[in-house]
Amino acid sequence: MDITRTPADAVRGLWQTLSARDWDGIADWVTDDCIYVDMPVGPTLAARGPVDIVKRLQVGLRDLAAYENHEGRLVSEGDLVMYEHSETWTFATGEVVELPFVTVHRVEGGRVSLWKDYWDFGGVVNSAPPGWLEGLGSADTSWIFDATGQI
Repeated sequence: MDITRTPADAVRGLWQTLSARDWDGIADWVTDDCIYVDMPVGPTLAARGPVDIVKRLQVGLRDLAAYENHEGRLVSEGDLVMYEHSETWTFATGEVVELPFVTVHRVEGGRVSLWKDYWDFGGVVNSAPPGWLEGLGSADTSWIFDATGQI
């Protein structure tokens, strides 16, 4: 762990790595027991640890033609970092979705130990290509971790 990183630096580094879709690099920014959860789908579909977090992220992002995180306002207090930002998802079929996010992070020892994304799932569903949502049903789900009561 890099305890010289500030919590804000750790969060910025994580999002820069994700924006580059540097799947191997994610492990440098999250703890071995980090919990990641998309709050629109809830804690029963969380992922835990770098390997499973990457699997989870790839469900939504791997097949996009382009993906970009846009920096926004970041507020840090102690080990808590809140980040208001947005993402642009470009599907292979040409649809483009701009998604506003608020993400809450807990940082320990210079790495993110809790990552909760708040965003409009319906906004993606309404703008994604036909069949996208149904395609998620056949995705790898080996990453599923029930974080109920832990976040």
